[in-house]
Amino acid sequence: MTQTITAPSRASGTAAPVLGAISFCHLLNDMLQSLLPAVYPILKGGFDLNFGQIGILTLTYQVTASLLQPLIGLYTDRRPQPFSLPIGMMFTLLGLVTLALAPSYTVLLAGAALLGTGSSIFHPESSRIARLASGGRHGLAQSVFQVGGNFGQALGPLLAAFFVLPRGRASIAWFGFAAVLGMAILSLLGRWYQANGHAKRPARNVGTAPLGLSTRRVTLSLAVLVALIFSKFFYLASFTSYYIFYLIQRFHLGVQAAQVDLFIFMAASAAGTVIGGPVGDRIGRKRVIWGSIAGVLPFTLALPYVGLSATIGLSVIIGLVLSSAFAAIVVYAQELLPGRVGTVSGLFFGLAFGMGGLGAAVLGVLADHTSIGFVYHVCSFLPLIGLTAAFLPNFGRESL
Repeated sequence: MTQTITAPSRASGTAAPVLGAISFCHLLNDMLQSLLPAVYPILKGGFDLNFGQIGILTLTYQVTASLLQPLIGLYTDRRPQPFSLPIGMMFTLLGLVTLALAPSYTVLLAGAALLGTGSSIFHPESSRIARLASGGRHGLAQSVFQVGGNFGQALGPLLAAFFVLPRGRASIAWFGFAAVLGMAILSLLGRWYQANGHAKRPARNVGTAPLGLSTRRVTLSLAVLVALIFSKFFYLASFTSYYIFYLIQRFHLGVQAAQVDLFIFMAASAAGTVIGGPVGDRIGRKRVIWGSIAGVLPFTLALPYVGLSATIGLSVIIGLVLSSAFAAIVVYAQELLPGRVGTVSGLFFGLAFGMGGLGAAVLGVLADHTSIGFVYHVCSFLPLIGLTAAFLPNFGRESL
């Protein structure tokens, strides 16, 4: 039986400059992080890597982020750390320099781990700042925050294609200047966070607790959200880590052209993120979640069977539709567990990284034993898991 619960009440006034600044820092952070998968063709040739080793490289980066993020979120819910954000960006800077100068595969793994550590520190507290600056428009704020990250991820393949590829792997170090800029802005945001008193006293009772939901029902709902995260990010791993190789092998594209096509997919994903949050504020987050993950199924099933132009077109639709869910999932989970913004953000951003890393490793091994094309046939069925969204309770407008 479907249960209806009330949505949290709105606060006053969105702090737009703060929201814009944290979104821009998210762009910088994820742009720098996305350089790792974007330069996989360079690393594959330079270090003679197989797909399994590329998957392990992704797994190292994303598991580092996924294991630390929930712990950092839990800690900062109790003791907010406004000035931890520039420290996270510093780890990203160290990771970039390590990747640029690494003499061996082992050192590449160390660089990937440093990048993951930087991401794990950045996301929980920056997501909290976005929520504090939302003025009660939590879906919109989460979308604005996340779209910065999505556009940053989209820029990675372009930067790799037109800057790193012509100049070589060592040129990755030049992006350290972007990390330094991020550290400066995040230091100012830390002062805003501290001046507003949130660094001294965590808000444990933000919003209204869901009405009529037992602990068991909340736990079941969180389990469904975790399954949806698995479906979404396992599928996305096939794009972020292997789409370039898929286009090269199946359609005989050059590396630069394939990286541009990856950018097109990532840009569509960013656009989907912009749409998902505000639409969730209006019509309900469950509807967005349901429509996003289950609704993308016809397009993922068709993708492995079409030509180049249709592949690019379908990738745009898939990126647009599938990425609209994440902001809704995060805010929905925050409303299930009010007052635990850091814990929820750390958990779900951590799961996103962890599932992506696990997906990259598993799919890499699968590709080595079969083919890249077979990987896309298998992944095309993953959105079926989106049907489990039917078990989520309704919030606010969804009951209308």
